[in-house]
Amino acid sequence: MKPKTSDISTVVIINKNQQQAKSLQIKTKHIERLRHYAWGIFGVVAVLSGLVFYLHRENGLQEAQNLQLQAQIAKLKGAMPVAAAPAANAKQGSAQSYIQSIEVKLKTINEYLKRRGLKGFAIKGTGGSGNNEAAKLPDSEAYSLYDDYLKHLTSTIAFTPMGYPRISSFTSFFGYRSDPFNSEHAEFHPGIDFQGRRGDEVKCTASGKVVFAGWAGGYGNCVRIQHINDLETLYGHLSKIDVKVGQKVTVGDDIGKVGSTGHSTGTHLHYEVRKNGKPINPVKFLTLNK
Repeated sequence: MKPKTSDISTVVIINKNQQQAKSLQIKTKHIERLRHYAWGIFGVVAVLSGLVFYLHRENGLQEAQNLQLQAQIAKLKGAMPVAAAPAANAKQGSAQSYIQSIEVKLKTINEYLKRRGLKGFAIKGTGGSGNNEAAKLPDSEAYSLYDDYLKHLTSTIAFTPMGYPRISSFTSFFGYRSDPFNSEHAEFHPGIDFQGRRGDEVKCTASGKVVFAGWAGGYGNCVRIQHINDLETLYGHLSKIDVKVGQKVTVGDDIGKVGSTGHSTGTHLHYEVRKNGKPINPVKFLTLNK
């Protein structure tokens, strides 16, 4: 369908160097919208100009920050003690490297503690007191001794049951108690019980290897994990088991869900620590102070 004559406008272009004028036919609506087009183009140009100005400003700020950081680095390098001869430090390394290594291990230890629900610790200083034998050694040897000790401490904390398998209140403690199914009789409770809701996560309290994961009579769904020094942890009455026999787990890993399977009067987590197969009081392993 051809457009109506009223919908078409004629634009005449006159060139003073040419005798004939040229005419263009344009839809009238485009001429009417010319102002909107002009404002649109102006808006795009303004946005692009603003973006260029912003990027230029940010680049200037970044360069200023880089110069400031370079000045701070140069200042810190100037404040550091001059390193000893390479031959003297070939085996032990610089004191600064030992300090950094110790800091990394302390952070690792604190991370293990936090995963167990325990509060981490802070070190006010390094190097010991004047009565410390290590303080009489050269810095590199003293820090080397601390470094070796912290390696042992890190490994011990990682593989020794410590802290809470879940953060909640206790519902029953280790030792003799009234039988919950028959109040006229007493029974020995080989662990502690943690309050919980069905489906709450249960976390292992130390790194180790899963030696049992399945149904275990009165324990219901149960997981046992073997650790160093003939220690073992047991997690009972689970509603779900998330690990399998032979699997290696790291402290803080989820191993199952709280439930009420087996010989249980309600939803909770039964937790045991065993030494050479015999249950010992888990309360001793809940904090560093025990």
